[in-house]
Amino acid sequence: MNRTSVVIVGGGLSGLYAAHLLEQAGLHDYVVLEARTRLGGRLLSESAGEARFDLGATWYWPDMQPQLDEVIRQLGLRTFRQHEAGMMVFEQSATAPVRRFEGLQGELAPSLRIDGGMARLVDALAARVPGEKIRTGHVVRRMQALDEAHTLVESMTDDGQAHAFVAHHVLLAMPPRLVVERIGFEPPLPDPLARAWAYCPTWMAPHAKYVAVYPRPFWRAQGLSGGARSYAGPLVEIHDASAADEGLGAIFGFIGVPAATRQRLPAKALIDLCRAQMGRLFGPEALNPTAEWLKDWSTDAFTATPADTVSAGGHATAPPAAPGDGPWHGRITGIASEWSSLFPGYVAGAIDAAAEGTRALSIS
Repeated sequence: MNRTSVVIVGGGLSGLYAAHLLEQAGLHDYVVLEARTRLGGRLLSESAGEARFDLGATWYWPDMQPQLDEVIRQLGLRTFRQHEAGMMVFEQSATAPVRRFEGLQGELAPSLRIDGGMARLVDALAARVPGEKIRTGHVVRRMQALDEAHTLVESMTDDGQAHAFVAHHVLLAMPPRLVVERIGFEPPLPDPLARAWAYCPTWMAPHAKYVAVYPRPFWRAQGLSGGARSYAGPLVEIHDASAADEGLGAIFGFIGVPAATRQRLPAKALIDLCRAQMGRLFGPEALNPTAEWLKDWSTDAFTATPADTVSAGGHATAPPAAPGDGPWHGRITGIASEWSSLFPGYVAGAIDAAAEGTRALSIS
């Protein structure tokens, strides 16, 4: 039996930022339990050479999200502006000629990306949390309210071993819907709260992204931004994803095929369709990426639930982050991005919700 003051369930951005805030506040008696074998949750960056490219969240808006921007600056991370200069392309169908139109540069608030991918933010926070505080491969299955001051948290590891932690408070750094779907509560959560959490869509959960990497961003020489919109698919919204320097070029797109339909297609077949679409939009050079990835978040067991395959996965109004009364009052607080009242589902929401959750402990 492990005894600690705080259990943080989830080692994504919100969980790691909460751990960082606990460290800053001088509270070192906590543990982070992450179900995956990696940290970061929905922040995932894959490597091609020395560059990394995002398969999850990609950018943020510093003018609208100053709290996140300040955290990134405090961690010393280099940022650069998302490339938008040039013409966008549009296809009405797979057989219609591709058309060009003026891009969106200057029409929207500027967005920034982190050099090396959003996973740099995860790496920087993890480096500020003692390694022994983080335990990966721990899937939390059950929580039980014990006496008035203690909660039992039970997890299972891949080797079939059960682990038990007794804490004063639990910070839930995983999507609300996933909490209700995967964790058994004894006694049960209040019905209104459980329903509110179960109905809250998980951002990214129904979505899939395709990323293609090239030796250079060749489309820029054609006067193109790398942005595109398509009614033909499978990609419907496409953006430049190139590295910060003048080296590797990259393009990513969101797949418009519904999650339930995607799951019936072999991944290779979907990748082949995406690559063919790149060729239609940007020319023959786009048919030969040096690296490519497809990340279907709807098949990620630690992100999505069956309900997410039929959900649009938008940014919903944040549900209550904690029970207002009853046996779970004062024991658990939701700190994942969906619980942010300011930016539910966004990267900035993970920072906001984690900050609010630690403030609820009266220690930050």
